[in-house]
Amino acid sequence: MSIEVVTLLLFGSMALLLALGLPVAFAFGGTAIIFILWLWGPEGLDIISFHAIDLMSTIVMVAIPLFIFMACVLERSGLADALYSTMHLWLGPLRGGLAMGTVLICTIFAAMSGLSAAGTVTMGLVALPNMLQRAYDKHIAIGCIMAGGALGVLIPPSVVMIVYGLIASVSIGKLFIAGVFPGLLLSSLFIIYIGIRCYLNPKLGPSLPPEERAGWSKRFTSLRTIILPALLVISVLGSIFLGLATPTEAASIGAFGSLVCAAIHHKFNLKLLKESAFATLKLTCMVQWIVFTAYIFAAVYQGIGASELIEHLFMSLEVSRWVILAIMMACFFVLGCFIDIFGILFITCPVFLPVAASLGFDPVWFGVLYVLSVEMAYLTPPVGGNLFFMKALVPKGITMGDIYRSVTPFVLLQAAGLFLVILFPQIALWLPTLVFKL
Repeated sequence: MSIEVVTLLLFGSMALLLALGLPVAFAFGGTAIIFILWLWGPEGLDIISFHAIDLMSTIVMVAIPLFIFMACVLERSGLADALYSTMHLWLGPLRGGLAMGTVLICTIFAAMSGLSAAGTVTMGLVALPNMLQRAYDKHIAIGCIMAGGALGVLIPPSVVMIVYGLIASVSIGKLFIAGVFPGLLLSSLFIIYIGIRCYLNPKLGPSLPPEERAGWSKRFTSLRTIILPALLVISVLGSIFLGLATPTEAASIGAFGSLVCAAIHHKFNLKLLKESAFATLKLTCMVQWIVFTAYIFAAVYQGIGASELIEHLFMSLEVSRWVILAIMMACFFVLGCFIDIFGILFITCPVFLPVAASLGFDPVWFGVLYVLSVEMAYLTPPVGGNLFFMKALVPKGITMGDIYRSVTPFVLLQAAGLFLVILFPQIALWLPTLVFKL
């Protein structure tokens, strides 16, 4: 049977299982096992054990549960409440100030957690009721939280970048550093958009009335709440940037630092430890199962030689390399509407990475483009994760349609950010080039 037919059957079977509602891990794993038995017989099942040992012996995988644990503890530590109170004092007097402050806090949380859910859920509980109570437009209030939360997959320490670095054999430290400026770019675009819209239409984000505004003394005193997050970010990212620690060692520093933050805010107790550990176990198992089964699926895909076929098809297209790059980005976006981002990574990377390398694209830059593309997947229906997190948090009366409409302008801003990083690669590459030259 030809490679073309086997490729269609392989991906068709996996797509059918996903369409039937099977979890991503079972769709990948089930398809892989069936095709191993069909193509190579029972002896081929050794592939599973070989790849399991290979994956389990990768020290970088230890960083994933540590960063997840850090995010879970920070979510329950009371740090978000303290940060929001500070942003309330400083930005509340501005039109749309609470929404802009929410994006800033999500940016800080992204730099501390590496997960989208941490910022989205925490600010959905802390900021959303406050903004709605102060007559903020529901679309601005909901949209800024979901878009800000999505920054967690781009701004280091990003769990997605760890997995990409593992697959692409790229320095995770370089990937982390490369995500800093693109993440800040998106955060700035969100804040500028909110500021302009609320300036033109004050009803969308009314400023605090004069009697509720704090004096300068109280504002400056409140800045002490930023010390802990700053120290945590510096200890985690600074240790990587300066070459003092590997990403795994930095993750352990972050996990310990999150417990210190919880203790300082008088939130550290057995209940917090239990809930954080259990949440970490559930999330880690989910991620690890998807990564493992997708790893096997990718191995089967490479084993039949299909990746070389598709690479040849791409390279035979008589178009500019930028058109091929645009096609790959479009594939990431479309797949993101239906499949988990880790699944997308393992389906596409065996094909796209060799193509990107042969076209002369930097693998670190390509990794940032991948994350920027799939970041939109958190905000696009039908399976955008942040959409469903928010649905569980919004008050009655706010429909799924309202949530969809609220994210539309932010998805367009994400697309604009992606275009800027494609147009100016140094947005992602300048900092890693500088750091690794020192």
